[in-house]
Amino acid sequence: MAERLSLAAVSWAYAAGVAPRTLLTDCLARIAEDQAYNAWITVLSEAQLEGYLDALEARPRGPLWGVPFAVKDNIDVAGLPTTAGCEAFAYTPSVSAPVVQALIDAGAIPLGKTHLDQFATGLVGTRAFSGPCLNSVDPAYLSGGSSSGSAVALGRGHVAFSLGTDTAGSGRVPAAFNGLYGLKPSRGLLPQPSNHPLDRGGFLLYN
Repeated sequence: MAERLSLAAVSWAYAAGVAPRTLLTDCLARIAEDQAYNAWITVLSEAQLEGYLDALEARPRGPLWGVPFAVKDNIDVAGLPTTAGCEAFAYTPSVSAPVVQALIDAGAIPLGKTHLDQFATGLVGTRAFSGPCLNSVDPAYLSGGSSSGSAVALGRGHVAFSLGTDTAGSGRVPAAFNGLYGLKPSRGLLPQPSNHPLDRGGFLLYN
């Protein structure tokens, strides 16, 4: 199993003097090494990462300062395509979803958009234009869906936490299949996570 990244580990690294650029560049390297798992649809470019790092310098240090996270690709991140697992649906938003913007304002950094069963309807992690997403523990098994990429990215140590959405078991199934905690807060606590009408609330995955 890959070494996982936690909020505590990120905090300890920064307290020990590790620079955010060093930690986040290492995360991007892990993503590149694990490309075969197909957890990500879009990953930040170096230029986009620099923009977040520049903004980070002006933000107060708090629990989420410099923490890398993943965003399911039916939740908007400004400047990154939203596909919902369907190329024909793709668009690039100019504004992030409120839950994403709140995390960014707190200093967290989204590293990109993750795999999902098309339109967030499925429990297997194989129903997307980009192909199947492999289980983070054993690639021979299903990753679970629809928040497959968010679970696998976390399970493989790419990020410290990830966002998903839940229609029926879209967060709980990939959490269980990848040995993670899946938290579905009361509706409205994570505001407007998705533009897709079938999704009923945000889902948080963590180690």
